[in-house]
Amino acid sequence: MKNLKIVLTIVIITLICVSAVYEILRPKKNITPTAGEKEEVTFWSLQMGTFGNYMNPIIEEFEKQNPDIKIKWIDVPYSEGEKRTLASILSSNPPDLVNLTPDFSSILAQKQALEYIDCNKLSAYNNKIVQMLQQNGKCYAVPFYATSSITFYNKNIVKRAEITKIPKTYDELFKIAPQIKNKTNTFVTMPTLTENDTFLKILNKYNVNNSDKLANEESIKLFEEYKKLYKNDLIPKESITQNHQEALEKYMSGQIAFIQSGANFLNIVKENAPQIFKVTDVSEQFTGNNGKYDVSVMNLIIPARAKHKEAALKFALFLTNSQNQTELAKLTTILPVNKKSLENEYFKTYNNNDTIAKARYISAQQLENLITPIEFKKNKKEIINLLNSTIQQIVLEKTKVKKGLLDLQKNWKILEENK
Repeated sequence: MKNLKIVLTIVIITLICVSAVYEILRPKKNITPTAGEKEEVTFWSLQMGTFGNYMNPIIEEFEKQNPDIKIKWIDVPYSEGEKRTLASILSSNPPDLVNLTPDFSSILAQKQALEYIDCNKLSAYNNKIVQMLQQNGKCYAVPFYATSSITFYNKNIVKRAEITKIPKTYDELFKIAPQIKNKTNTFVTMPTLTENDTFLKILNKYNVNNSDKLANEESIKLFEEYKKLYKNDLIPKESITQNHQEALEKYMSGQIAFIQSGANFLNIVKENAPQIFKVTDVSEQFTGNNGKYDVSVMNLIIPARAKHKEAALKFALFLTNSQNQTELAKLTTILPVNKKSLENEYFKTYNNNDTIAKARYISAQQLENLITPIEFKKNKKEIINLLNSTIQQIVLEKTKVKKGLLDLQKNWKILEENK
């Protein structure tokens, strides 16, 4: 009898615990307020705390148009965005709308932690960017804003090197590297090959977009080119260890001719190296043989257990309407994702004497010809780390190109298929 009581007690405790966990983890239904009660939508932005003069009037106008909804805006430091979001999603009271990167958002979507959005409601946005925020034909986020890197170049170095045509492709860039080094004793560029997914994006521009294509002719040629640049001292040795900030410093000190960067970094050049800024011009982002450009996007997601999903979506669409997108772009160097906003004259014209306006125009034009990012079933971070390690091994001649790529191909497949 005593043993039976113990067993029953354990069963009851277990059922209580399971019930509690289920209550925490199960998706919450959209809560409709009672008469006179306002829905409070909690919105987490990412590193936008200094934009109160922009965000507060938008919130006030939205609440005026929707008197039954109140917006609680909380800004989260960029470095803590993913950690805080994950912790909140595991709780019973997540925010209703969160500003995140698509990479992390897609992981949450794979885990069924996000509310899917009717893609038809996103027709106002750049079609290619909307496609980037889909899984199995379902939209898991609202686009927020975008950046598309361009090419800065030092006109003095180009002139001294007797370069008559600004390179538009990586292949053209490779060809002029010896000429720049021989005539100016500077480097053609500093590609930061192992920084995040830099090289992954370059491969994608040559249609090397899955593990099966890693050892094809285009891929082998590309790896060989960077190996040659490194071996012949045509790019800095730090290209396989340092990041974009350090490459920018080299550009500002006049050591490299070309750098691919976001338009926002032009302001850094202008403020910290005014003499270099005076001789800086801009051109399109380098392309591969498919002629397409890559883009970085920020998006807005609604957790599956959010309490005010419909109101959150309504605010997300209001926040990203054409008027609000244009205003944000004018305050920053970001690009709108709203198609009507991109038709504004601010993005359609520029003065040749205004390098920053020219950069904005070029960036906006690139959104019309975007490449589809490489998709991963799982373990994207681990695969990118493996790719970056392979680049180092190849350029340092610690492995043959073909062997290194075949090994990478095998391990990439294992990581994607690993449960």
